[in-house]
Amino acid sequence: MDHSTLNIKRIACLLVLSAVALLIHGYHPYAEDAEIYLPGVLKILNPNLFPSNAEFFGEHAGHTLYPGVIAFSVRATHLPLSWVAFLWHLTSIFLLLAASWRLASVLFESESCESESSEAELAHWGAVALMTALLTLPLAGTFLYILDQFLNPRNLAAFAALFAVAEVLDKKYVRATSWLAFAAAMHPFMASFAILFCVWLILLDQFRPRFLGFAVALPFGITFEPPPAAYHEVALRQRSHYVLRWEWYEWLGVIAPLLLFWWFGGWARRQGMKNLELVSRAMVPFVLIASLAAIGLGISPRFEALARLQPMRCLALCYMVLVVAGGGVLGQYVLQRRVWRWLALFLPLSLGMYLAQRQVFPASQHIEWPWAQPRNQWAQAFAWIRDNTPVNALFALNPAHMELPGEDENGFRARAERSMLADLIKDKGAASMFPPLSVEWARQIEDQKNWKQFGKDDFERLRQKYGVSWVLVEQPGPAGLDCPYENSAVRVCRLD
Repeated sequence: MDHSTLNIKRIACLLVLSAVALLIHGYHPYAEDAEIYLPGVLKILNPNLFPSNAEFFGEHAGHTLYPGVIAFSVRATHLPLSWVAFLWHLTSIFLLLAASWRLASVLFESESCESESSEAELAHWGAVALMTALLTLPLAGTFLYILDQFLNPRNLAAFAALFAVAEVLDKKYVRATSWLAFAAAMHPFMASFAILFCVWLILLDQFRPRFLGFAVALPFGITFEPPPAAYHEVALRQRSHYVLRWEWYEWLGVIAPLLLFWWFGGWARRQGMKNLELVSRAMVPFVLIASLAAIGLGISPRFEALARLQPMRCLALCYMVLVVAGGGVLGQYVLQRRVWRWLALFLPLSLGMYLAQRQVFPASQHIEWPWAQPRNQWAQAFAWIRDNTPVNALFALNPAHMELPGEDENGFRARAERSMLADLIKDKGAASMFPPLSVEWARQIEDQKNWKQFGKDDFERLRQKYGVSWVLVEQPGPAGLDCPYENSAVRVCRLD
């Protein structure tokens, strides 16, 4: 079989596995951190959107090329944003699986010229299959997944980071630099860990230093002026930034990968697998030093503002490399060419991941297709707001709405395309990363305190102070409001 035929076969298999990954893990384009990133794209496409509180997503948008790339894609293809986001999401899955295959091909090199017919092929596809099954594996206490169920710049930086590690191990440094530059353009914060790990790999390979000088980097775009007094309240609410507040089982998500990489390093040395040994030896101190840095930043309140550096986000790269290494070992040495073994492992594993995602988004379709109407009651209300309220409307709604049962973490700005007062979930994250925002965040959150007891007079106070013109309240809601839309979950009411 010639090389071009092998490439076509490989691409076809990766496309099929990308579709399988979508079926397992689902797609929720307006959920979770889409509330941070999607409004930045919408603002570029329509500058009249979000006249109020745009800074809560604008700071993130200003540190990445991601909103411009997605907006350009919409204009270039003349497709709706919903379709562009969906196609980009599928592309990010495909490229992460392709990057997994590329890294596995370097970690498990074939001794035969006919690589696709060698035993190493089992390792390559074992790595890809395990990545397919574990895309939404949570990363210890970081509140991140390997790959999110929606498009965001972390997904685009993820596959670029894996490609970069593979190219460094293959000593193709120009290619590695290109992938790292792409990752930095998409998500500078996450790219910083990939950059440091690649540099550390080169140093460890070339000089084999006895002492480790660093393993984490300060992310791009972070400044270190003393934070406002209001920042303390934000910091108290960001448990993921402070590892000393993690639960014991979240620490298992740090310790277990270290033990596995320690074992991989020794096993690979005995097997003569130089690259797998190198990456394993590099990852252990990389995560250890990051953990020590995270502990140090969490010990004293004086370091409160520095905790937003989040050294433990190095686990994103750690878990991806671990899945590739683990899948490769399983494929080549355990599953081998016995189909029943592959089915016995991956069918229950995939079913378990599917059921876990259904528990995360129980009130929504598992795959929210771009052509389908939402089933979720909150999402239906947000869609009505998008289509039936003025572009300059300012909304108030429960600041903890994304955590309410049945809401399924739907982002209001992302789906309704309207301004709202600061919330307790995603705007808190923006304020924790950019301390000057904490002052306005704390003020607006204080004015929405005891939301569940709000009546018409409280809404009038918000109208006079902030210019709130509409509110969204849970059923049955207070009496005396003019509500042109309602469903079994919420009511949408005007305040004029």
